[in-house]
Amino acid sequence: MARLRIPAGAFVLVKEVARHLLRRPVVGIAAAARTADGRWLLVRRADIGKWALPGGTLEWGETLRTSIVRELAEEAGVERCSVGRLVGVYSRPDRDPRMHGVTVVVECAIDPPTREPDNPLEILEARLFRAADLPMDLAMGMRDMLDAALLGGEPVVE
Repeated sequence: MARLRIPAGAFVLVKEVARHLLRRPVVGIAAAARTADGRWLLVRRADIGKWALPGGTLEWGETLRTSIVRELAEEAGVERCSVGRLVGVYSRPDRDPRMHGVTVVVECAIDPPTREPDNPLEILEARLFRAADLPMDLAMGMRDMLDAALLGGEPVVE
């Protein structure tokens, strides 16, 4: 039986290529989602138990608009979402301990959720909050994202 010999230099090359491919920021999307009566939607994450803006990572072949609609349906049971203005683009590397994410935050006009989150191992619950009742400490440093949506104005670029 013949053995396949791979030159030692090939492993170095593969390792270098993998280092560059795998150490790239991940593109994410988050919704600053609000109902017509002014309540804001947050989801409580199962991994750390904190509230967060609903959202996730962009899938291969997906647009940002398609991604946010999908994420709102999966994480919060939202059936209608109208994507609005860009709130900001957040890229601080220390925001998420799992990865370096670049998060695009957009405003969304939504109807209240009609069902539970799809995956209770990821999202424990979705809840609507009046502005005065919003939690101060959000997961992944998202409070400044929410504050930018609350204030309106020009998009933030971090």
